Amino acid sequence: MNINATFLGQMIAMAFFVWFCAKYVWPPFVSIMEERKKRIADGLEAASKAEKNLESAQAKSEEQLKLAKTDAAAIIDQANKRASQIVDEAKDQAREEGQRIIANANAELEQEVNRAKEALRAQVSAIAVAGAEKILEGSIDKAANEEMLNKLASEL
Repeated sequence: MNINATFLGQMIAMAFFVWFCAKYVWPPFVSIMEERKKRIADGLEAASKAEKNLESAQAKSEEQLKLAKTDAAAIIDQANKRASQIVDEAKDQAREEGQRIIANANAELEQEVNRAKEALRAQVSAIAVAGAEKILEGSIDKAANEEMLNKLASEL
C-alpha cells in the first residue's frame, strides 16, 4: 500500500464529504438556526414592546388615578359647600319661622289684652251703673244711663 494513494483517496473522500455536507446537510441546519435566531429576536422585540406598552399603560393609569382623585376632591368639596349651604338655609328658615311665631304670639297677646280691656271696661261700667242706680235709685232713665256709660267707656 502506498501512503500517498491512501492519503489521496482519503483527501478525495473528505472533500466529497465536505461538499456533500455543505450542499445537503449544512443548509437545513443553517436555516433552522437562522429561523431560531429570528424567533428569538422577534420575541425580544415583542418583549421590549410589551415592556414599553406596560410602562405607558402604568403612566396612563397613574394619570387617570390622579384625575380621579382631583375629581373626587372637587366633588367632596362641592358636597361640603352644598351641605353648609343647606344648613345655612335651614337656619334662616328656622329663624324666620321663629320670628313668625313670635309675631303671631305678640299679635295674639295684644288681641287678648284688648279683649281683657274691653271686658274690664264693660265690667267697670256695669259696676258704675249698678252703684249709680243704687245711689240714685231710679232717678235717671236707662237711655241716659247708657249714653253716660258709653261716654265713660270711651274715656277709659
